[in-house]
Amino acid sequence: MKRKRYTEEQIIRTLKQQEAGTPVKELIRQVGITEQTFYRWKNKFGGMEVSDAKKLRALEEENRRLKTMVADLLLDNKILKEVNSKKW
Repeated sequence: MKRKRYTEEQIIRTLKQQEAGTPVKELIRQVGITEQTFYRWKNKFGGMEVSDAKKLRALEEENRRLKTMVADLLLDNKILKEVNSKKW
C-alpha cells in the first residue's frame, strides 16, 4: 500500500479553509493538489471533524481485517468440503 501524502488532519484543515471562503483554485495551488483530488477529499471528508476522520479510518481498517478473515474461513471451508467428499 502506498503512503499517503496528506493526513486526515491536513485534509480537513484544507476543506475548512475552503468553507471559510478561500477560492478553490487558490487553495489547490497553495496545497499542491489537483482540483479532482480536492473534490474527492470533499466528497469523502466534507463536514467531518478530525475525530470523525480517525474513527472512519479505524472502521475501514477493521472492515479490511474482517474481510480477510472471512475469505480465509471460506477457503478453509472449501478445502474441508473437498477432503470430506472424497471416498477413501
